[in-house]
Amino acid sequence: MTQKRTILIIEDEPQIVMGLRDALEFEGFRVVSSGRGREGIALAKSESPDAIILDLMLPDMNGYSVCEELRRADGLVPIVMLTARSQETDKIRGLDAGADDYITKPFGVNELIARMRAIFRRAARAPGAPESLEVGEARINLSAHSLTIRGEVSELSFYEVELLRLLAERSGQPVSRDEILSRIWGLDAAPTNRTVDNFIVKLRKKVEPQPERPKHILTVYGFGYKLAL
Repeated sequence: MTQKRTILIIEDEPQIVMGLRDALEFEGFRVVSSGRGREGIALAKSESPDAIILDLMLPDMNGYSVCEELRRADGLVPIVMLTARSQETDKIRGLDAGADDYITKPFGVNELIARMRAIFRRAARAPGAPESLEVGEARINLSAHSLTIRGEVSELSFYEVELLRLLAERSGQPVSRDEILSRIWGLDAAPTNRTVDNFIVKLRKKVEPQPERPKHILTVYGFGYKLAL
């Protein structure tokens, strides 16, 4: 029998936890949960979940701090942050803390499940795919989720790596925002296009010598992006 993938939910609203648990278990996932940040961190270490759904507002710790602790313990586990805040700065702060993605409350359970399934589809990537990439002066280790440029090493999130993979597969060719969303996030909903733009901004800051004048991760206006190695 195939072992079920485990999803850890760190959320203090019982109704949200119940709804997520029912939906995820119906889809065949194993679910563990906690309503407190410190207990959630301990569960992550003991259960080794395949993905984590993390609320921003918790009674004992804020989600940013929890996310940073989770990321220090495991640099690769995908983390999706739930937030009631709609300010873009709050979302970017969550991504900077180590979250791979965010969903603003209220959200559709089907959308969140689609993102979980997309994560696991990518994890099942066929062996033999290239695990390193050079973009300008940046040397990227795709398996280790790390980037080295001028001797400095920085971490890349799950979605940053997948975005670079996709652009590299189509190097020199424009890739639409809709295709990026469909292949990486498992979504084709136009309102989430801003998600792609936010990750492009983060990647440019890490890869480009002058992020405001990119030479490698280029915008194709009205369409999407392309990678110039």
